[in-house]
Amino acid sequence: MKRQLRYIDLFAGCGGLSLGLYKAGWKGVFAIEKSNMAFSTLKANLIDSAKHFEWPDWLDQSPYEIDNVIEEYRDQLKELRGTIDLIAGGPPCQGFSSAGRRQEDDVRNGLVNSYLEFVRLVQPKCIFFENVKGFTLKFQRNKSKGLIYANYVVEKLNQQGYSVYGKLVDFSKYGLPQKRTRFILVGIRKEIAENRKIVVKNFFRKLNLNRRPFFKMTGLPANPNLGSAISDLLRSNGTIPTPDRKGFLTGNYSAPKSKYQKSLRKGVRLQYPDSHSFAKHRLDIEKRFEYLIKVGEGRNISNKIRTELNLNKYTIVPLSAKCKTQTITSLPDDCIHYSEPRILTVREYARIQGFPDWYEFKGKYTTGGPVRKIQVPRYTQIGNAIPPIFSEQCGIILKQLVL
Repeated sequence: MKRQLRYIDLFAGCGGLSLGLYKAGWKGVFAIEKSNMAFSTLKANLIDSAKHFEWPDWLDQSPYEIDNVIEEYRDQLKELRGTIDLIAGGPPCQGFSSAGRRQEDDVRNGLVNSYLEFVRLVQPKCIFFENVKGFTLKFQRNKSKGLIYANYVVEKLNQQGYSVYGKLVDFSKYGLPQKRTRFILVGIRKEIAENRKIVVKNFFRKLNLNRRPFFKMTGLPANPNLGSAISDLLRSNGTIPTPDRKGFLTGNYSAPKSKYQKSLRKGVRLQYPDSHSFAKHRLDIEKRFEYLIKVGEGRNISNKIRTELNLNKYTIVPLSAKCKTQTITSLPDDCIHYSEPRILTVREYARIQGFPDWYEFKGKYTTGGPVRKIQVPRYTQIGNAIPPIFSEQCGIILKQLVL
């Protein structure tokens, strides 16, 4: 009987990566996430409900900064050497993202070194690292540095004794109704790779070859669009008061209309969709949305329409049911539902990211103002997550590298 492989999830967020590894048959040891909101979601689903993590006695089941764990538990981390098959996860992406203000001196970029130090202490057999496309781009604002962080991580991991390979991957090719490209890096200790004659870059070839068997095994469609993902979540299905959001309304389910919906609704514990609470829009905003839905084509509105409506917001996308969405972010008002004059709900966000409906989200729904930089409400948790449909496929191939 093959033993269950063990991993640690760094910068775990709400648990998208851990959820995929859980479904692929891995066993979590512990996860590190500093946000109390994101950690409460991970804890409710994967620690308390699924009992997925072993969790050592020396570490409380609480939010942590990775640097604090390294400083306070250095000896305990060293004692894990030889027992951890995988360290998964990547540092927060905001400082690297080309969708925002790329800043080389962003304090979050320094967490790359914290990640590398954690790997050095634990020395896992294998590494799985994810970050935004901007991680592979040179910073141009400071020409004296111009650091490409992907190259930096590869160099440092090589020095630590890992054979590594990374590339950009389009998640839409792995069963998601969303265009989302991310940098994926996989590493394995050189002595293991040499002894077993493992070529690390073959991870991506095997990932591609496994797509058809994966979709057959799970019943998921290979190429879902937005409509097939969320058409059973319309507001027109009727509403009830939102249980955890006073003064708001939550939508009901209709019968599932696609293989995607049937698959993601398996194991649902509630009679209504979790976190499917509708925003309150002013009547004039709804009228504007109705107009944009009529003229929209699944992409950002034109400058002509923006001028016509006197809009200053840069991104406003009336979505198309027949297409995949753009990359969803932490800003839910970037997108308008394809047939109803409103923004998407948290549950619709979760469907687009491939979270099953039994996965319940905790914390505030959204936030704004100065606290946006420090709080991680539900929309942000999902927008920052690694889609579990993709991470499950990665978990299957990573097992083949280690076993």
